[in-house]
Amino acid sequence: MSTYRLWLKKFLRDKNGVAGLVVLLILIIFAIAPTFVAPYSPTEINPRERLQPPTWRHLFGTDNMGKDMFSRVIHGARLSLLVAGLTVLMAMAIGTLVGLVAGYYEGWLGAILMRVADVFVSLPRIVMALVIVAALGPGIRNVILALTVTYWPFWSRIVYSNVISLKKSPFMEATRALGASVPRTLFLHVLPNILPDLITRTTISLGGTILAAAVLSYVGLGAQPPTPDWGLDLSIAREYLPKAWWYSLFPGVAILVSVMAFNMLGDALRDVIDPRLRVSGNDK
Repeated sequence: MSTYRLWLKKFLRDKNGVAGLVVLLILIIFAIAPTFVAPYSPTEINPRERLQPPTWRHLFGTDNMGKDMFSRVIHGARLSLLVAGLTVLMAMAIGTLVGLVAGYYEGWLGAILMRVADVFVSLPRIVMALVIVAALGPGIRNVILALTVTYWPFWSRIVYSNVISLKKSPFMEATRALGASVPRTLFLHVLPNILPDLITRTTISLGGTILAAAVLSYVGLGAQPPTPDWGLDLSIAREYLPKAWWYSLFPGVAILVSVMAFNMLGDALRDVIDPRLRVSGNDK
């Protein structure tokens, strides 16, 4: 049986992982085609129906402007997944490149690169992201930039430690003896061997990124009205608690479910690909 088939067989036995994957597939469908699921426009204002509780007409009730909350939650999935995907993709690319270079060359260059990464890791991520967005100004682009700047060191540390261990392996010595170039060695021989670690780190980080982006929107530094965004809706809903309980309930549940789904999927992938990686997740 091939390695990939074995991984698939193990993964399908993990109920939490399968449940997380199903939830994420549903979120992806919402993000790709929200207009086919949402009954109304997420920005359509109807003052006559403002702050209406859940009914068959408005399954999640309405907000302070009469906008349908079910439609806003569905459309909010697109923005949340887009922000998380772009942030994690860029952070992974930067962190992987830094880790590869630092691990392969070591010496003063590797030491400098990893000390810079350690400085970023030692600072609270959400606080640093808040400072960066506050300096650049509110907006989705600045949120993505700020989170990328704060997240890349976690990939660099994983890649760096793997490269250090792989450098002493026989296949790396054979590669150097054959005269392979540094880029060829790093991207064709080293990188494929650390992909399992990168996959699990990336999957788990997607959930944390959705939560961090929601926090930035909650404090007014992320998405701006009338953009359908879970964190933004939670922020506005504070003024109408506890009377309009549905206003904050459903965006909050959407954030909770999506973060849990990514975490369950990431944990399952980690256990399937390499059970030895079952370590504490205090840097998720």
